[in-house]
Amino acid sequence: MAAAQLTTDHLSERHRPTLDQALEAIRTRAYWSPHPEHPKAYGENGSLSAADGLEAHKATLHSRFELDQPGTDGWTGGEVSPYGPELGVEYPHADVDVLLPAMRAGMAAWRDAGPQTRALVCLEILARISARTHEFAHAVMHTSGQAFMMAFQAGGPHAQDRGLEAVAYAYAEQTRTPLTADWSKPQGKRDPLELRKTFTPAGRGISLLIGCNTFPTWNGYPGLFASLATGNPVLVKPHPRAVLPLALTVRVAREVLAEAGYDPNLVALAVERPGEGIAKELAVRPEIRIIDYTGSTSFGDWLEANARQAQVYTEKAGVNTVVVDSTDDYKGMLSNLAFSLSLYSGQMCTTPQNLLIPRDGISTDAGPKSYDEVVTDVAGAVEGLLGDDARANALLGALVNPEVKARLEAASGLGEVALASREVANPDFPDAVVRTPVIVKLDGAKPDAEAAYMSECFGPVAFAVLVDSTADALELLRRTVREKGAMTVGAYTTSAEVERAVEEVCLEESAQLSLNLTGGVYVNQTAAFSDFHGSGGNPAANAALCDAAFVANRFRVVEVRRPA
Repeated sequence: MAAAQLTTDHLSERHRPTLDQALEAIRTRAYWSPHPEHPKAYGENGSLSAADGLEAHKATLHSRFELDQPGTDGWTGGEVSPYGPELGVEYPHADVDVLLPAMRAGMAAWRDAGPQTRALVCLEILARISARTHEFAHAVMHTSGQAFMMAFQAGGPHAQDRGLEAVAYAYAEQTRTPLTADWSKPQGKRDPLELRKTFTPAGRGISLLIGCNTFPTWNGYPGLFASLATGNPVLVKPHPRAVLPLALTVRVAREVLAEAGYDPNLVALAVERPGEGIAKELAVRPEIRIIDYTGSTSFGDWLEANARQAQVYTEKAGVNTVVVDSTDDYKGMLSNLAFSLSLYSGQMCTTPQNLLIPRDGISTDAGPKSYDEVVTDVAGAVEGLLGDDARANALLGALVNPEVKARLEAASGLGEVALASREVANPDFPDAVVRTPVIVKLDGAKPDAEAAYMSECFGPVAFAVLVDSTADALELLRRTVREKGAMTVGAYTTSAEVERAVEEVCLEESAQLSLNLTGGVYVNQTAAFSDFHGSGGNPAANAALCDAAFVANRFRVVEVRRPA
């Protein structure tokens, strides 16, 4: 083990108060975040300013990304920004037969460090990432296609919050059992039986993080930090189109581990050559004992079926639904739905897809509204929100890949188009593919329509599904969540009876529900320390970010008994 530059005392002085606040936040579920959301909050106390962050990002482009990790047998890259420019970054390609044994070599010392030290080292990693939030924002923007402000917030402080949340849960679960116990069992007139027992949280083994294209840090940090904090090395396998944000993360983690006196190979990077597809190969290796994955249902199902030696955590596809029954704030409902449908071009696993609207319409504070009127007004709200190109670019970002564009273009042929998608020019990035959402009207009773709305159409596509009644909407909601899964469910109603019925469906089918959102909180946004992202109880995901179940099976408690 290397000589420590970061002592436990120093780490404790700097980060123990933050850990204690995080533990309190997950207990109370109240709002809390140690990571500022506003770009102007950075630039002092060692954090990069906006200008410095941009320069740091530019300095990384068109260069080799050195990591000094074992087993490097070549270089690979090829990322192209959804906004057009090639990033030109080359990353080390790993010979995993060399890298994996090197990663395991540091496990014993990391285990012996104990839950608190591991948590504090993780918090130091997060603190250094936070100081470079402006740099990370550009990396996220130019790999995911998110607009800058979203890349800054979701890829920066919100992702860091999720990582810290995972550390807090990991610490709480590991310290639930005492490290030592004296055990004495009376034996009547004979001397008691006495034992000294020790209980050590021990990691399972190497954890594989399979990164996603759209939210590389937000979706990646929970698994990464949950595994690292519970004593496991982490091999980060980014999505081929979104390597840079996770490569930067790995570099920071390796630096902190080395400075704290631990093996930097506890965190390593595995970047694949074009078409190599190393995720399947890695996933079934015996050294891999934990897998975190966000992406398609097909590969998630394959991992769950084939990576039998590993504890597998997946977030897959779902069909998110909003039941529209009635509202006492029609304008607020329209505005809220328009924003939810538009944000990041619908390229979020939480974006609503199906709006279930009764055939006889709905009651509102603006009078009764027919199905056609509701659909027209939702379309008008989206059109109004995105009418200005500058605002549209700031909300939509860019389409992350050609597959999203193809789905968007095909959607208009599925039914009557209530709102056509339009192309938006981005003056700063002429090659960016920016499109507004399409809204398609479908009759829920028709089999050909069912084939469309019962499948996830990832991207800026929404279906206004005509249903016979609210009761039919609830039955369709139930079937959708049960068969296809859902990361989010929304509902609008002024009826206590309907509200309770929607809630019962979501409780029975294990789906996270948002009711009557008309202000600045949206169904496709979740707050760390308070909201659960997914439930782990329906086909969209087998885990929730973040709860005790997400961390507790990443380690086992090993007991040693000795005579007292």
